[in-house]
Amino acid sequence: MTADDKLQTPAQPPPSPSPARGEGITASARPAPSLASLAVAALLTADPAAKAAAARAMAAAWREGSLPLGCATPPDRPARPERPEQRRPGDMPKRRASGSREHRVALLHALAHIELNAIDLACDILARFPEADMPRSFHDDWVSVADEEAKHFGLLSDRLAALGAAYGDLPAHDGLWKAAEETAGDLLARLAIVPLVLEARGLDVTPKMIGDLKRAGDEESAAVLTVIYDEEIGHVAIGRRWFLCECERRGFDPALAWAELVRRHFKGSLKPPFNDKARIAAGLVPAEYAALADRD
Repeated sequence: MTADDKLQTPAQPPPSPSPARGEGITASARPAPSLASLAVAALLTADPAAKAAAARAMAAAWREGSLPLGCATPPDRPARPERPEQRRPGDMPKRRASGSREHRVALLHALAHIELNAIDLACDILARFPEADMPRSFHDDWVSVADEEAKHFGLLSDRLAALGAAYGDLPAHDGLWKAAEETAGDLLARLAIVPLVLEARGLDVTPKMIGDLKRAGDEESAAVLTVIYDEEIGHVAIGRRWFLCECERRGFDPALAWAELVRRHFKGSLKPPFNDKARIAAGLVPAEYAALADRD
């Protein structure tokens, strides 16, 4: 190489300094959070109060408008605390006399367990089905559901505390997450079963619970259930709206598709009496669910 060649050779940049021992990757180099990653983080949070707080923080971050959708793999099962003890539905203890403190604690505990599962179900939809190619309003809706389910869990936890109890004091069953496992491979099936069967069932039974609590003189617990009932109508309506949207996208008849999916994925039949007023407010069609009712 001649002297001229040396002059024409570009100068090599000095090597970047190595990070100091223990310094590792800086915070700016870590992946930015996304809606999917925050949903998975909530699913992987075992402590119930922390799970609810994670869902509410996710909702707040999403509403700020700068959080991307992202992509993250949800777990097959969400993290759960050591308590409550998990039992099969048939092994659950019998309910106490209606109106007693023990009965009210058992009722509120069962509802808190449902709401904890509902947080995970909403977060799972956000993380598991990014391929649905839905508009932002789809994610807005399910973020709202996750946020409200977390609020419901907090309200029920507060009422349990006021009655000298806490979530985890009593056993619980895992039936709700079985529905998530059964429908993990298909958004349309998930929408058909979770909001349009399981949450719709809540609309049928909650008014009686509210009445029982009022007759027992527990107006505070009745007020909590009234808030939950009103917002669950909206959750069922969200499920119905996106079920219809997905049916249209796939070219399916909604009534026929729902009946087929319920028969395939839901063990058992729908149980009357139905709360037609609340179901209709949520957009459900009486003829469709009456056709699948248990007539025994």
